[in-house]
Amino acid sequence: MRSRLRTKLLALLLAVVAVALSAALVLRGLMVRDFRAYLEGQAEDRVYWITADAERTYARHGRWSREWVDEDALWALMLGFQVRVLDAGGHVVSDTEAALGALTPAMAGRGLVPPPGPGAPEEWVPYPLFLGGEQIGTLEVRRLGPPGDAPLVERSNLYLLASVLVLGGLALGLSAFTSRRLTARLSRLAEAAAAIGRGDLKVRAPGGGEDEVGALAETFNRMALQLDGLEQQRKKLLTDLAHDLRTPLGAIRGELEAMQDGLLPTTREGLQSLHEETGRLQRMLEGIEALAQAQASALTLAKERVALRPLLSHLLERAERGVAAKQVTTRLDCAAGLSVLADPDRLGQVVMNLLVNATRAVGVGGSVTVRASRREGQVAIAVEDDGPGIAETDLPLIFERFYRRSEAGLGIGLAIARELVEAHGGRISAEIPPGEGAKFTIWLPE
Repeated sequence: MRSRLRTKLLALLLAVVAVALSAALVLRGLMVRDFRAYLEGQAEDRVYWITADAERTYARHGRWSREWVDEDALWALMLGFQVRVLDAGGHVVSDTEAALGALTPAMAGRGLVPPPGPGAPEEWVPYPLFLGGEQIGTLEVRRLGPPGDAPLVERSNLYLLASVLVLGGLALGLSAFTSRRLTARLSRLAEAAAAIGRGDLKVRAPGGGEDEVGALAETFNRMALQLDGLEQQRKKLLTDLAHDLRTPLGAIRGELEAMQDGLLPTTREGLQSLHEETGRLQRMLEGIEALAQAQASALTLAKERVALRPLLSHLLERAERGVAAKQVTTRLDCAAGLSVLADPDRLGQVVMNLLVNATRAVGVGGSVTVRASRREGQVAIAVEDDGPGIAETDLPLIFERFYRRSEAGLGIGLAIARELVEAHGGRISAEIPPGEGAKFTIWLPE
């Protein structure tokens, strides 16, 4: 699979290189074509000049004369053309060879007239000469040597070949290097994913680079770290559950065996002790079931407009009754008209969970405050207490499932609260306020 990906990527890069080189070839062809058209236009202009000059010569003298035609022939030669002039009867008046032969040695030696270029000359092209609407003769013209674009074509071919060899080879090398390097990083990431699938949660993908593959590797490593943390929590949960279940089960079995052996009487007190131990087992199972129900609650929320002040006041009264012996002081700060769109039962469950934790955390005569307010299009419900607070190391983990700060409980209360709040489209946070205590804030959309 890795080789196929590398082959596909290399083929794609090679296709890009081929397209680029093809574009250069097409551009070169267009440039040569336009340059040839430009040269042809210039050649036509020069032929028009020669034709016009021959007609002026005839008009000035009223007849053809070799001496005067020779001057036009030499000028045409300097422009790169061989010419010959025929009169109206088709007889040759003069041509380029005759004009060159009439030059004196001194004039020929000055190099005023360029020699004919290499290569076979083109065919003669006739141009009729007119004066006053009457044809007075014919000017035959042919260009000397190769076209003027030959040097450009030759150099462009040379440059194109050099580009194909040098730049094309460089592009091929870079394509091979890039495809190998990219697929190698993806291969290492795939190997790390395969190791995760085999259960090795300690493996990490090699990082490096700020591109998409590097970002993918970082995301993968964060996922692997979270999976490793969840696995550690799962193992700890199984250990804790085994320990917590073993204690009441051991007590129940011991008392039952003692009753069977006649060592303990089957009394009301003994049965009450067994009932209490089975109650502990039931509370553990109910806690695990409550977490599963919270995860499914996002599909069953019955949202409505909830007035917060009556709801929070009722929840505070319930929390006070549960810790009446501790004489905890409770305060509510919430405007009368403040409301939120939420499931009242689920929202009450979350707030009550926070209130129970707060009233348990404070000492005798402590205080718990609930504040609700509108902030930037959201409703914030904060529960504060003046208890011992939260350790800095516990703060990032307290909402994780089965994370316990003490031996009491299963560590799922705050996890349930987060599940329910996020099901409402909100979020929950914890912080350590100045001084003592803890503060939990629920943020819900209005």
